[in-house]
Amino acid sequence: MPFDLAVVDLDNTLYAADNGVFARMDERMTSFVARELAVDRKQADVLRLRYWRQYGTTLRGLILHHDVEPEGFLHEVHDIAVHDMLEADVLLDAALAELPGRKVIHTNGTCEHAARVLESLGIARHFSTIYDIRFNAYQPKPCATTLAALIEKEGVQAERTLVIDDMQANLAAARAIGAQTALVSRETALISQQTGHETWDFHADTFAALCCQIAASFEASD
Repeated sequence: MPFDLAVVDLDNTLYAADNGVFARMDERMTSFVARELAVDRKQADVLRLRYWRQYGTTLRGLILHHDVEPEGFLHEVHDIAVHDMLEADVLLDAALAELPGRKVIHTNGTCEHAARVLESLGIARHFSTIYDIRFNAYQPKPCATTLAALIEKEGVQAERTLVIDDMQANLAAARAIGAQTALVSRETALISQQTGHETWDFHADTFAALCCQIAASFEASD
């Protein structure tokens, strides 16, 4: 088996972002920024996106530039009823059962949000630990230092770790420390099929398809 640990992203990796979860969190973020910084919603939305693009999370920008207390932000943004938007996914559950090694979640969200998502999808049993934004003093992905600390805490080597994410910047950080990488992205998968160029060790348009691809690679190597 080429890896012992799978470090799996949550939102837009295990499930698609277009089901309403992201939209609801974005709405809450904009409301928080508008209220806390006393700006209108248009300005708040601009800041939300700017900080997310610059730092990996809106929260990081709010901490660095506005001295915002992080826990209030995290609670307000992530306290959403995900069970209204997500339901048990039998195919995803089966795919995770085929993915070898120990599996953990690494998310820029909170462990509370991640636990609700995993429970709603019916896949919580597959993951031994949830590492959230609090793991390294609110330092978000992409961060090679944070990822290295996570892998060390799990007691494995980077070379024996597979990082699965929908963001290429996060996978670049994983590759920088020697970890294996897997991208979940329909757009990138289509581009790679057209050009024949593969940037990451694995990639597929859905997490379930990715697990099938990894399983097939094991069978081929045997």
